[in-house]
Amino acid sequence: LKGSIFVVRCTSPYFAKLSTRQNFPMAGSKSQTLIQQLLDAEKQAEEIIANAKKNRLTKLRQAKEKAEEDLKVFREEQEAKFQKESGSKAGSDPALDLKTSTKTELDLVERDYTTNKGRTVDYVCKKVLDVPTTLSETQIRALQMGIA
Repeated sequence: LKGSIFVVRCTSPYFAKLSTRQNFPMAGSKSQTLIQQLLDAEKQAEEIIANAKKNRLTKLRQAKEKAEEDLKVFREEQEAKFQKESGSKAGSDPALDLKTSTKTELDLVERDYTTNKGRTVDYVCKKVLDVPTTLSETQIRALQMGIA
Protein backbone atom coordinates (compact mmCIF):
# COMPACT_ATOMS: atom_id res chain seq x y z
CA LEU A 1 0.00 0.00 0.00
CA LYS A 2 2.71 2.39 -0.99
CA GLY A 3 1.65 6.05 -1.04
CA SER A 4 -1.50 5.43 1.01
CA ILE A 5 -2.04 7.24 4.24
CA PHE A 6 -4.02 5.68 7.06
CA VAL A 7 -5.09 7.66 10.06
CA VAL A 8 -6.21 5.78 13.12
CA ARG A 9 -7.23 7.60 16.21
CA CYS A 10 -7.57 5.44 19.22
CA THR A 11 -8.15 6.35 22.80
CA SER A 12 -6.96 3.02 24.12
CA PRO A 13 -3.83 3.32 26.30
CA TYR A 14 -2.34 0.26 24.62
CA PHE A 15 -2.35 1.95 21.19
CA ALA A 16 -1.22 5.24 22.68
CA LYS A 17 1.92 3.49 23.99
CA LEU A 18 2.58 1.86 20.60
CA SER A 19 2.31 5.08 18.65
CA THR A 20 5.05 6.92 20.49
CA ARG A 21 8.36 7.64 18.79
CA GLN A 22 10.27 5.45 21.14
CA ASN A 23 8.67 2.28 19.83
CA PHE A 24 9.44 3.16 16.17
CA PRO A 25 12.94 4.59 16.02
CA MET A 26 13.43 4.00 12.28
CA ALA A 27 10.33 5.85 11.21
CA GLY A 28 11.24 9.08 13.03
CA SER A 29 11.89 11.69 10.37
CA LYS A 30 9.88 10.00 7.62
CA SER A 31 6.82 9.60 9.79
CA GLN A 32 7.14 13.19 10.93
CA THR A 33 7.18 14.29 7.28
CA LEU A 34 4.14 12.13 6.49
CA ILE A 35 2.28 13.48 9.50
CA GLN A 36 3.07 17.03 8.42
CA GLN A 37 1.85 16.21 4.89
CA LEU A 38 -1.32 14.77 6.39
CA LEU A 39 -1.88 17.88 8.51
CA ASP A 40 -1.26 20.09 5.48
CA ALA A 41 -3.71 18.03 3.42
CA GLU A 42 -6.33 18.28 6.18
CA LYS A 43 -5.82 22.02 6.38
CA GLN A 44 -6.10 22.34 2.59
CA ALA A 45 -9.26 20.19 2.60
CA GLU A 46 -10.79 22.39 5.29
CA GLU A 47 -9.97 25.49 3.24
CA ILE A 48 -11.53 23.93 0.13
CA ILE A 49 -14.67 23.04 2.09
CA ALA A 50 -14.84 26.52 3.61
CA ASN A 51 -14.46 28.11 0.14
CA ALA A 52 -17.11 25.78 -1.29
CA LYS A 53 -19.53 26.75 1.49
CA LYS A 54 -18.77 30.43 0.95
CA ASN A 55 -19.28 30.11 -2.81
CA ARG A 56 -22.53 28.22 -2.24
CA LEU A 57 -23.84 30.96 0.03
CA THR A 58 -22.77 33.61 -2.47
CA LYS A 59 -24.58 31.80 -5.29
CA LEU A 60 -27.70 31.39 -3.15
CA ARG A 61 -27.69 35.12 -2.35
CA GLN A 62 -27.21 35.98 -6.03
CA ALA A 63 -30.07 33.65 -7.02
CA LYS A 64 -32.29 35.20 -4.36
CA GLU A 65 -31.45 38.73 -5.52
CA LYS A 66 -32.11 37.78 -9.16
CA ALA A 67 -35.45 36.22 -8.22
CA GLU A 68 -36.39 39.34 -6.24
CA GLU A 69 -35.49 41.57 -9.20
CA ASP A 70 -37.55 39.41 -11.58
CA LEU A 71 -40.44 39.47 -9.13
CA LYS A 72 -40.19 43.25 -8.82
CA VAL A 73 -40.32 43.68 -12.61
CA PHE A 74 -43.28 41.28 -12.85
CA ARG A 75 -45.15 43.12 -10.09
CA GLU A 76 -44.55 46.47 -11.78
CA GLU A 77 -45.83 45.12 -15.11
CA GLN A 78 -48.93 43.63 -13.49
CA GLU A 79 -49.56 46.81 -11.49
CA ALA A 80 -49.27 48.93 -14.64
CA LYS A 81 -51.65 46.59 -16.47
CA PHE A 82 -54.12 46.74 -13.59
CA GLN A 83 -53.92 50.53 -13.37
CA LYS A 84 -54.47 50.82 -17.11
CA GLU A 85 -57.55 48.60 -17.00
CA SER A 86 -59.01 50.06 -13.85
CA GLY A 87 -58.21 53.60 -15.01
CA SER A 88 -60.10 53.15 -18.24
CA LYS A 89 -63.06 51.69 -16.36
CA ALA A 90 -62.95 54.34 -13.65
CA GLY A 91 -62.87 57.12 -16.23
CA SER A 92 -66.01 55.91 -17.97
CA ASP A 93 -69.49 56.80 -16.73
CA PRO A 94 -71.85 53.79 -16.68
CA ALA A 95 -74.90 55.99 -17.07
CA LEU A 96 -73.40 57.68 -20.11
CA ASP A 97 -72.46 54.29 -21.59
CA LEU A 98 -76.03 53.06 -21.09
CA LYS A 99 -77.45 56.23 -22.62
CA THR A 100 -75.17 55.88 -25.65
CA SER A 101 -75.99 52.22 -26.23
CA THR A 102 -79.73 52.92 -25.81
CA LYS A 103 -79.56 55.73 -28.37
CA THR A 104 -77.73 53.44 -30.81
CA GLU A 105 -80.36 50.71 -30.41
CA LEU A 106 -83.17 53.25 -30.80
CA ASP A 107 -81.61 54.58 -34.00
CA LEU A 108 -81.44 51.02 -35.38
CA VAL A 109 -85.14 50.48 -34.62
CA GLU A 110 -86.06 53.81 -36.30
CA ARG A 111 -84.06 52.90 -39.38
CA ASP A 112 -85.71 49.47 -39.60
CA TYR A 113 -89.12 51.13 -39.21
CA THR A 114 -88.57 53.62 -42.01
CA THR A 115 -87.08 50.93 -44.26
CA ASN A 116 -89.90 48.44 -43.80
CA LYS A 117 -92.89 50.78 -43.25
CA GLY A 118 -94.08 50.81 -46.86
CA ARG A 119 -93.77 47.08 -47.39
CA THR A 120 -95.56 46.33 -44.11
CA VAL A 121 -98.55 48.58 -44.97
CA ASP A 122 -98.79 46.98 -48.43
CA TYR A 123 -98.69 43.47 -46.95
CA VAL A 124 -101.41 44.21 -44.35
CA CYS A 125 -103.67 45.88 -46.94
CA LYS A 126 -103.22 43.00 -49.37
CA LYS A 127 -104.17 40.46 -46.70
CA VAL A 128 -107.21 42.45 -45.59
CA LEU A 129 -108.49 42.94 -49.10
CA ASP A 130 -107.72 39.39 -50.25
CA VAL A 131 -110.81 37.63 -48.94
CA PRO A 132 -111.51 34.21 -50.44
CA THR A 133 -115.05 33.95 -51.75
CA THR A 134 -115.16 30.18 -51.56
CA LEU A 135 -115.40 27.94 -48.55
CA SER A 136 -112.71 25.49 -47.74
CA GLU A 137 -113.46 21.79 -47.68
CA THR A 138 -113.37 21.74 -43.88
CA GLN A 139 -115.89 24.58 -43.70
CA ILE A 140 -118.20 22.80 -46.10
CA ARG A 141 -118.18 19.57 -44.05
CA ALA A 142 -118.74 21.53 -40.83
CA LEU A 143 -121.80 23.20 -42.39
CA GLN A 144 -123.14 19.88 -43.68
CA MET A 145 -122.90 18.36 -40.21
CA GLY A 146 -124.58 21.34 -38.70
CA ILE A 147 -121.74 22.36 -36.45
CA ALA A 148 -121.28 25.85 -37.67
